[in-house]
Amino acid sequence: MDNYLVAMATFAGIYALLALGLNLVWGMAGMINLGLVGFFAFGAYVSALLTKKAGWPMAAGLVAAIVLTAAAGAVVALVTARLRGDYLAIITLGFSEVIRLVASNEIWLTNGTDGISGIPGPARGQVTPATFNLIYLVIVAVVVLAALFLMERVRGAPYGRVLRAIRDDDQVAAVAGKAVVAFKVEAFAVSAGLLGLAGGLFAHYTSFIAPDGFTSLISIYVVLALTAGGTGNNRGAVLGAALVVFFMESTRFVTGGLPGLKPVQVAAVRELLIGLSLIVVLRVRPAGLLPERIPRPVTP
Repeated sequence: MDNYLVAMATFAGIYALLALGLNLVWGMAGMINLGLVGFFAFGAYVSALLTKKAGWPMAAGLVAAIVLTAAAGAVVALVTARLRGDYLAIITLGFSEVIRLVASNEIWLTNGTDGISGIPGPARGQVTPATFNLIYLVIVAVVVLAALFLMERVRGAPYGRVLRAIRDDDQVAAVAGKAVVAFKVEAFAVSAGLLGLAGGLFAHYTSFIAPDGFTSLISIYVVLALTAGGTGNNRGAVLGAALVVFFMESTRFVTGGLPGLKPVQVAAVRELLIGLSLIVVLRVRPAGLLPERIPRPVTP
């Protein structure tokens, strides 16, 4: 049971990174990104391929995942910088589908739908599975705390105030002399880098990735996590991620004893219960558990 709780805490940390990345681009800059799972998968495959096939150490693979995913995010942002609302959402959703299709069909690179197995992890095979889980939980916790610290600094800095101005009215921000497109591209790139880092950590933890593991449902869960936690609040993003993972796993026990249902029906009931639970949270706290509070500028 302890090993299971440690594993769930690790997944909650990975979801927290995804929520922090989404909060930067959506909660602060106001850009809708429904292609979260695409950047998540991109980072996972980059780190997995470099460590498994090229023999890179895990740390170097994770750095490469951040850099290359951030570069991919910058390219997507440059293409979509002047799009808003539904149009931006459709483009980012299409990007995630392109990543999934490439991973499924470029067998020479990704091994197709069979996936990549044997992805190295820290001390995997040298320690017991329980010890490995604890080691990895510490790694993920340190990364999440570092990302939270960085995002809090961004949020309270003049840079964060410009992002919120762009979110509220990008035309007014442009009139005020801010390079709106440049800020959007930078925010999207940093956000994508966080998503890629989460993907790399996921790959090294599970030791196996395949295209079927990166479904659009992950993007939906992350959006729900940020909404429930508090859009625009980094601490709310972390709290919302933990809440979503809690609902995902607790419903597993609730539906496990339902008689006369097929596995597909049980899965549908789980999704229903997760959705209802989050609706209740948003009904009670419409602005999220930790609503955004605009930080006051620091005066010298």
